[in-house]
Amino acid sequence: MSMALVEFVDFSFKYLGADSLALKRISLRINPGEYVVVTGPSGCGKTTLCRAINGLVPHFHRGYIGGHVFVDSKDTRENEVSQLANVVGLVFQDPVNQLVTLNVERELAFGPENLGVEADEIRQRVEELIARLDLEGLRRKHPHEMSGGEQQRVALAAVLALNPKVLVADEPTSNLDPKSAELILGLVAELNRQGMTIVLVEHRLDLVSKDATRMILMDKGSIVADGPPRDILIMNLCQEIGVGIPKATQVYKRLASRGVQLPWVPLTGEELAAAVAEAR
Repeated sequence: MSMALVEFVDFSFKYLGADSLALKRISLRINPGEYVVVTGPSGCGKTTLCRAINGLVPHFHRGYIGGHVFVDSKDTRENEVSQLANVVGLVFQDPVNQLVTLNVERELAFGPENLGVEADEIRQRVEELIARLDLEGLRRKHPHEMSGGEQQRVALAAVLALNPKVLVADEPTSNLDPKSAELILGLVAELNRQGMTIVLVEHRLDLVSKDATRMILMDKGSIVADGPPRDILIMNLCQEIGVGIPKATQVYKRLASRGVQLPWVPLTGEELAAAVAEAR
């Protein structure tokens, strides 16, 4: 078995003052190069799972803890968030919460500077990310002068400036319009194709299922399903816990219920059209 980049070992967590566990005995391995989409109803533990990967749980959010989380073989109980920063990059749901400087150029340099990266290396990283994420026009802008989509691109670039091994994104498109969401998710998919491990919490499954290698369903603090997206999305469990599946997959299920079996489970409109054409 290959060495996991992220591993939860019988991990549980309850926030101080809470009545119930946010995570219940989670056991999970994420290997290098995977693109894992985590989804489930509101309050099921997705955000806590993200915070446990980068060490915010338990170092910032206190409470009862059981079991362990290992990231690149480092126990998150024994390593502070700053010690994990060049291993795990976390993009928050609201980018304003993690933009702390006066302009984009400084924002991208802030993290590496705090990790003691050499000045020449920092300049190289900043320029590469400005070009890669098309931020040239925003270079001197204050974060509050930008749109939500622009802020999210800057937040993503600032995390990437740390050269993390795994990118964790907690519903990065929840406050974005469809076009901006598609742009951000396209960037995330491209990073995975270039070799970066991705853990993405997302409810727009029609936009991410085709790129993900794996999907995890959560409910009430537990992992209730884990596997390839095409296997997970046809499960009745999705509807039972309130997970919205792609429209193309809905059509597949309706046809199957009427005795019409398509050759594969489609995740997009294009895949549905191709499957219908082949079935004929």
